[in-house]
Amino acid sequence: MDVAAARPPLEPTGGLFAAVARGTADTLTLVLDSQAPVSAHHGIDSALAACSTERRGVFDQRLDRWWADLIEPLGRLYPDQDSEALAVDLVRRAATAFAERPEALHRLDHKRLLRPDWLQQPRMIGYAAYTERFAGSLAGIHDRLDYLQELGVTYLHLMPLLQPRDGDNDGGYALADYRSVRSDLGTIEDLREVADSLRERGISLVLDLVINHVAREHRWAQRARAGEQRYRDYFLIYPDREMPDQFEKSLPEVFPDFAPGNFTFDADCGGWVWTTFNEWQWDLNWANPQVLQEFVDIVLFLGNLGVEVLRLDAIAFLWKRMGTNCQNQPEVHDLTQVLRTVARLACPALAFKAEAIVGPRDLVQYLGVGKHVARVSDLAYHNSLMVQVWSMLAARNVVLARQALNALPDTPAGGTWITYARCHDDIGWAVDDGDAAAVGLDGHLHRAFLSDWYSGSMPDSWAEGLVFQENPLTKDRRISGTAASLAGLHTDDPAEPGATPALARVLLAHAIVYGWGGVPVLWSGDELATPNDPAWAEEPGHADDNRWAHRPRLAPDRVAARKDSGTAAGRLFTALARMGRVRAGLPQLHASVEPQIWQVPDDRVLVAVRRHASGSMVGIYNVTGEAVSFPMGILRAAGITSPWDALGERVVSADDPRAAEGIRTLAPYDALWIIDRP
Repeated sequence: MDVAAARPPLEPTGGLFAAVARGTADTLTLVLDSQAPVSAHHGIDSALAACSTERRGVFDQRLDRWWADLIEPLGRLYPDQDSEALAVDLVRRAATAFAERPEALHRLDHKRLLRPDWLQQPRMIGYAAYTERFAGSLAGIHDRLDYLQELGVTYLHLMPLLQPRDGDNDGGYALADYRSVRSDLGTIEDLREVADSLRERGISLVLDLVINHVAREHRWAQRARAGEQRYRDYFLIYPDREMPDQFEKSLPEVFPDFAPGNFTFDADCGGWVWTTFNEWQWDLNWANPQVLQEFVDIVLFLGNLGVEVLRLDAIAFLWKRMGTNCQNQPEVHDLTQVLRTVARLACPALAFKAEAIVGPRDLVQYLGVGKHVARVSDLAYHNSLMVQVWSMLAARNVVLARQALNALPDTPAGGTWITYARCHDDIGWAVDDGDAAAVGLDGHLHRAFLSDWYSGSMPDSWAEGLVFQENPLTKDRRISGTAASLAGLHTDDPAEPGATPALARVLLAHAIVYGWGGVPVLWSGDELATPNDPAWAEEPGHADDNRWAHRPRLAPDRVAARKDSGTAAGRLFTALARMGRVRAGLPQLHASVEPQIWQVPDDRVLVAVRRHASGSMVGIYNVTGEAVSFPMGILRAAGITSPWDALGERVVSADDPRAAEGIRTLAPYDALWIIDRP
């Protein structure tokens, strides 16, 4: 049956859908009744009463386009519920937010819908920071806008700034209130003004949405502890250890050092509460549709503040299933699709980013595969690329990286990677055992080697990282450290140029990240060659978490030195700013292009080929401190006839043009982005 033919045409001057889904996922009929009373519209028409006829028509068209994306996952998630009634309720919430949305954001919605690949453009360059460590407060962000534009930043991720619990709060990820800002940073109105100022500069504001859990002090948890059954049902609370013990048989421990186990006894509740991360972070029960309704309102609230990207924190953990590790369950993607669809109805300029630090084979699912293609998150972290960058530098070869990166499934249509050399978190060595075995390595031993190397415990290591959360059972260790310290730049004197090889390693890591496609994101301070903070443990609440070593405040002396080529800060800042400008001018770096890792005779050279309609680009990277070479023939094989290194602004020619194949020598830690000469 042709659904479009069976459905009456839209009437832009009429009301909304009075009746909704009738039929199945295969045959969906939407019935319009512009003459029905407001009550027949379940409150949807009244929510749009203040909108113009034209704007009401816009909402109608969106609902017509995305209704199926809403009703289908709801039916799978809540088979015992009236999914139509739930869908209509969510549409009503979206209609209310749509009607309240500021005019400037309606214009942004139109702009984004006309250019749905906006996040895939080469001009997208990100920066991530804690507000207080970057600018002191939200008001201080305005004074940093020129700084961000010097770096070419078009995407600013301000780390958790909504109101957390007092005291230890997992760096802000234990939220007590989704609708207020930390008092030391400012107010909600300050946040709105920051979003407006960033948008005027062409910079998208990115915020965290902590979606797996809330703080024990959150209003929902307080009411659950007070005995209100509705709010007890927002969480997973068990009267005894029978069910928790059954779940624990297959559950890993995220923080074995300071938060062993996954359940905490709460005397007020008289039961065991699911607490994956910390005893004061209560996991939410997403099998309860009321939790979904609460988060729909939160998403719409943040979208109407002017937030353009929401980072869905700990998204892999949302759905619990006995006998599994309770990560990456299929319902996670259905939940994301529902939230994404509601946002498309009310605020389509809002994009979603999945914070899923999972195994390489699970990663691509968060960008949408199968029935979820183009319906879930727009962005996901390319954790594998980060791991392989540091692995190549330590191992001095690209064999494992070539295998692992080529083995990843293609990025789904419309999906875009966040690429990064480092983030606010520790580095967990997500090396797949199958990939390691395919190149003759033992995965466990290689992970141990990387931890030894980057903690500086190997004799030849130049790194100065810190071991974070050693697992006593698997012996796996994660690593903390700034990019400079991990790469061997140990000085904390901003006037000291530092070791050239260390700076070269930092630049090489970022050249790979910037040249991969997707949205490259700098972590605050890395652009200034900032080393680990030696006083990280002295601040209240930080002593048990050495990740604060790589979250230093942006030092004024380093900021001032960014234009001084005699300093490490100046040399690195200038090079990264230039890298951003070059990147923005290369259509080959549109994120829709899938890079291919090609093999060359020397396993110390990484070759990433990008084929674009405007021409090919070949990224060539020497991951060692020695001079190496590559055959010029690979450029011809990629379709490049007049090789030009866009990054170095130089002609690329063979060392000995008389040689049959032609060989080009690369300097230590050299990075080339080769295209046909303009």
